[in-house]
Amino acid sequence: MIRRTTARAAVDRALIRIAEVDRPEIWISLRSADDLAAEAARVDARVAAGEDLPLAGLTVAVKDNIDVAGLVTTAGSASFAYEPVVDATAVARLRAAGAIVIGKTNLDQFATGLVGTRSPFGAVRNAWDPARISGGSSSGSGVSVALGIVDVALGTDTAGSGRVPAALNGIVGVKPTKGLVPTTGVVPACRTQDVVTAFARDLATARLAIETMTGVDGSDPLARTDTAFSALPARARLAVPLPTQLDGLAAGWREAFAAAVATARAAGFDVVERDISALLDAARLLYDGAFVAERYAAVGAHISAHRDLIGGDLDETVAGIILAGAAPAAHDLFADLERLDDLRLRGTEALDGCVALLTPTTTWHPTLAEVAADPVGANSRMGRYTNFANLLDMASLAVPAGFVDGLPFGVMLTGPAFTDRVLAQIAQRFDAAPRRLFVVGAHLRGQPLNRQLVAAGGRLVGDASTADEYAFHALAVSPPKPGLVHTGPGGAAIEGEVWELPAAGFAAVVDAVPPPLSIGSVLLEDGTRVAGFLATPGALDGAVDISALGGWRAHLATV
Repeated sequence: MIRRTTARAAVDRALIRIAEVDRPEIWISLRSADDLAAEAARVDARVAAGEDLPLAGLTVAVKDNIDVAGLVTTAGSASFAYEPVVDATAVARLRAAGAIVIGKTNLDQFATGLVGTRSPFGAVRNAWDPARISGGSSSGSGVSVALGIVDVALGTDTAGSGRVPAALNGIVGVKPTKGLVPTTGVVPACRTQDVVTAFARDLATARLAIETMTGVDGSDPLARTDTAFSALPARARLAVPLPTQLDGLAAGWREAFAAAVATARAAGFDVVERDISALLDAARLLYDGAFVAERYAAVGAHISAHRDLIGGDLDETVAGIILAGAAPAAHDLFADLERLDDLRLRGTEALDGCVALLTPTTTWHPTLAEVAADPVGANSRMGRYTNFANLLDMASLAVPAGFVDGLPFGVMLTGPAFTDRVLAQIAQRFDAAPRRLFVVGAHLRGQPLNRQLVAAGGRLVGDASTADEYAFHALAVSPPKPGLVHTGPGGAAIEGEVWELPAAGFAAVVDAVPPPLSIGSVLLEDGTRVAGFLATPGALDGAVDISALGGWRAHLATV
């Protein structure tokens, strides 16, 4: 929800939060407190004079490959740095609407990477678990929003950089159709594929930022005018990948995606499986084909002229990728363009009759150590569902879809060019859909926390049991709590209840879940999946296995 406050209060809140979180790796440069206070005073005065400033009271962070006048643009490399005299078009439009830029954020150097670790300014740590990656390349932007420092952050997206950090940090990431937001004042990664994106903690704020930045500016030759708004049908069809095209997801993510699909059905969508192999093949062209030559065209000359800095100011992995872009010949590019045309046609046919494609946003959430051990291989896994969108001229947005093992899980909606507002409507309907929750302990009828479900608007659907794939423990905590853990075939069936809650009530219950519990996907005996209370890793220390009793009430009867 978009908050309304004075610009001065918003700036003060951002500065306080920067000090509280103590994450210096988020930022490459910050504006001074005096500078921010002066701009906030000007914005508040304009509002007091009756001027309509739709973004007044909102703070913004800007990825440091996007120009902000008065702050150095580095694109993640000090040797590349320059000081722009004017804002990028996207930034200028936000500021004209009353938003205040707090600073410039860290990124995978030259926007080359999906991990957030390829920067001489330091790896950006995840907002939820500092041992894990933030996702990139818009790493600092995503984390600055997730940690509540700013309301909106700008990123760029060529291969998924405006969506992967959203998924890994539990926020919204909107990647509009190419050209809707001009890239004037943006250091290119791949000029014909780059898109300015927006992160926020809610869809309405992210979409407001995108709408504010949209429109031809007369400077970007690739900028385009939006087409007429198209309304979402009351009954619409969503495509999802074939089960085999979900192989390789992190543990628990396939189940979390199944729960998201169930939510889509509860929101009134018809969900159909479609073969998206053409899209996945197109995704591989972005780095494995001749398109990488455009990265060399962007900054290859700088890297080539400063080879002595590779391994220092110039990230070794990034330099290797970009310098390799000098190898493809012109005929290689034209062959890939022909291949892409064929894949575009096949992809269009595969999604015929569907308003959008629903996928996981990415495939896993590695630790910093895992990426350090295999920087190229670990990164390549991140872009399976994101890399094709810009190549095939598609719009996309990433939204949170629950948690797995206490970490955010996200899904993504992708549709043809200029379906941006339709995708937003789908996400809004998805978000408003009632959620079902499987409870096994203190939230059962007659138990101490059942009142939370009732107060949240919950309705009892009925008694249910899990599939026989779980273990059940009495945790060594006070007050007593059970811990449900998925063990796979050969486990036990555990009794519980299914409750249905409105979206807002479900969110309130989830927010109140204390460690060592989390919300994940639970497989029921009838084959359906719903959200449910699960024990987090480490919660079983000192716990007693009570699986044989079959449920919490049976356990309580024994103590």
